[in-house]
Amino acid sequence: MNFPIRKFLSYYKPYLNVFLLVLACATFISLLSLAFPLLVRYVTHEILENDLSAAFHDILWVGCVMIVLVILQNAGNFFVDFKGHEIGARMESDLRSELFSHMQKLSLSFYDKQKTGQLMTRITNDLLLLSELYHHAPEDYVKYSIRFLGSFIILLYINVPLTIAVFCFLPVLGVLSLYFNKKLNRALTRNKERIGDVNAQIEDSLGGIRVVQSFANEELEIGKFNRENQRFLESRKGTYKAEAYFFNTAEAFVQMITITVVVFGAMQILDASMNLADLITFLLYIGFMVEPMQKLTHMSMQFQEGITGFQRFLQIMNTKPEIENQPEPKSLPSIDGQIEFKDVCFHYNDRTNTVIDHLSLTIHPGEYVAIVGFSGAGKTTLASLIPRFYEVTEGEVLLDGENIRELDLHFLRKGIGVVQQDVYLFSGSVMDNIRYGNPEASDEEVILAAHQANAHSFITDLPDGYHAEIGQRGVRLSGGQKQRLSIARVFLKNPPILILDEATSALDNESEGVVKEALDTLVKGRTTIVIAHRLSTIRNAGRIIVLSKGKITEQGSHEELLRQEGSYSRLYSKQFEGQVN
Repeated sequence: MNFPIRKFLSYYKPYLNVFLLVLACATFISLLSLAFPLLVRYVTHEILENDLSAAFHDILWVGCVMIVLVILQNAGNFFVDFKGHEIGARMESDLRSELFSHMQKLSLSFYDKQKTGQLMTRITNDLLLLSELYHHAPEDYVKYSIRFLGSFIILLYINVPLTIAVFCFLPVLGVLSLYFNKKLNRALTRNKERIGDVNAQIEDSLGGIRVVQSFANEELEIGKFNRENQRFLESRKGTYKAEAYFFNTAEAFVQMITITVVVFGAMQILDASMNLADLITFLLYIGFMVEPMQKLTHMSMQFQEGITGFQRFLQIMNTKPEIENQPEPKSLPSIDGQIEFKDVCFHYNDRTNTVIDHLSLTIHPGEYVAIVGFSGAGKTTLASLIPRFYEVTEGEVLLDGENIRELDLHFLRKGIGVVQQDVYLFSGSVMDNIRYGNPEASDEEVILAAHQANAHSFITDLPDGYHAEIGQRGVRLSGGQKQRLSIARVFLKNPPILILDEATSALDNESEGVVKEALDTLVKGRTTIVIAHRLSTIRNAGRIIVLSKGKITEQGSHEELLRQEGSYSRLYSKQFEGQVN
């Protein structure tokens, strides 16, 4: 992709005044540094080669000037270093916030295709390297360009032929720099992909550490990690090889420049076309020229890493959410809870098969509807279309007569509560996790929601009660306890529409009873859609919808469907026989 320089520079805008002050200070200290060799030349040529009676006083005067210059230069360097790094850190923080905010808007279909470790690498490592580029690149290029150009002008003044001889090396060095920069860019891109794979493997293995240890598969996970780690090592070896060629070639050219100056300068002294003071001054300025060349050469590595990080940043930022608000989204005064599917079709992006096939269904306000069917029938997908986690491929979904595509996405999702089989709790306290349902809720409202979810008694038994830390994903709680906290969250949200996605299927009988009691309280007065695996839990549903290959094959009450002796009856009998056995 072409590098978007305007977009890259736009992140300087909030800090432009301080940034320009940093560049001005960098310019000032670079100009100051050019004065030192001139002062040395003044001492060796003007003072020591003339009347020595006043030399002591003149040398002291020059020494005082040098001390003042050193003080000014160090003060300037402190300001540039401190403020420059601060600006870089602030810009990094802005980029990270922008990227994280954008990730929150991306559709679930995006995350279905991504590895968490790869995304973590982009939001951490990549932006850290980019921060260094934002800070160092402008400041160093200004500083070293001034030293380089200033040295060039002064060297021309001292000795034109020798200066031209030195500059004969530069075009070759420039061509080599461009060549190796391309190699480094490709190598660094591979490195970032490989470290992302390493992070993904770490996240996968450590996130499932209980499964790993329960199957005694530690060696298997170590092997998987070592393979990814070895791939990263191989990619780094390629980078180091390109670096070695690049930097050592550049260093050789710098040394050749120094040799040229010493040899040809000494020859000019022998034929009296140059004096020793000028040769010393020339060598000092060659040092001033060499340092920028060395620094700019080493900066190319930093530059390439930062540019690669910015390109990877833009890859995410340029990914458009598949599900967004219309230009002028609607909000309803209130939600009654009528849901209608009108000739709905849906397939995932791979388009390999149709998950929902021309389905039409109306769910009335306050109705309790259960959706059943074999695995892969489309139950969870159908429920996921209501809050627009995925977009219908054909047809439309209506809420209270309005197409949900025309409703404000935040308004729509605030009106729907979801309780899933796989409960996700965040690191933090019990109070924090329940309050997630309504961040503005008071402590009293949180405790009331816990009472309604049959969670208050076990919470108060915890060492710190509502302030107890539950660990990542609620690892310190049982399955039933986690599920009750998730139900308390929904009580606090108080949505008019409720989706229960096999909320009790993973629980033991005792926990299921407590959770079911809480759910029975939760569903009162709400439009409720239950995705059920255990058919015994939905016998009291007002209507049961049977799905098969994305189509409705049967619907009715539990008794009606049993009398039809269709697929529901066979499914129920099979489960009942399994329970009896």
